[in-house]
Amino acid sequence: MHSIADNIRRVRDEIEAAAKTAGRDPSEITLLAVTKTRTAEQVTAAVRAGITDLGENRVQEAAGKIPLVSGPAVWRLIGTLQSNKAGIAAGLFDWVDSVHSKKIADALSVHASRTGKILRVLVQVNISGEESKSGVEPEAVEELVRYADGLPGLEVRGLMTIGSLGAAPSETRSEFRRMRALFERLRDDLRESALLDVLSMGMSGDYPVAVEEGATMVRVGSALFGERV
Repeated sequence: MHSIADNIRRVRDEIEAAAKTAGRDPSEITLLAVTKTRTAEQVTAAVRAGITDLGENRVQEAAGKIPLVSGPAVWRLIGTLQSNKAGIAAGLFDWVDSVHSKKIADALSVHASRTGKILRVLVQVNISGEESKSGVEPEAVEELVRYADGLPGLEVRGLMTIGSLGAAPSETRSEFRRMRALFERLRDDLRESALLDVLSMGMSGDYPVAVEEGATMVRVGSALFGERV
């Protein structure tokens, strides 16, 4: 049985190989460990093995876990956020990577501003068009990015998406390619008003493809910690 540290090394090696295939610098890609359902001890082991970014899906789970994890880390909310939990989220997390509406942006802005915090956020895009997924439609991304970045207490730093579940590799690659094109267009159009430098896409089943197609961050859980029981 491989240790968490062994798994981290293997995933980093695969990220490096995918980056080199695409002619990219592997140091441009951040490995985010998805800590949903993982114990504080497991997460601490990942931090000790060099993980710097941790992603939680649920606010309540994070509230109980974050104080128990030893070591410096950046905590990111990567799951869907309800506006009534925005106050807790703004206090717990360094980043919210799943902003998908003006209502959520407004709620986070109010709570971040009250404490003088600058909360960095990503706008979640529903690139696959699946009704079951959260995220703004690609056509509406620029409007939401501009809106959220203009709110006090918020700094929009990029985009996040989730590839189609169970899709063929060619379809996943096409979705990631469209995301990269959208990200680069926004980055160029908003260069004077916003710093867009994070494109978060790819998970345990498809992160090498995401790296090849331009991801600057991949979100990996089971490949690091093992399958959930």
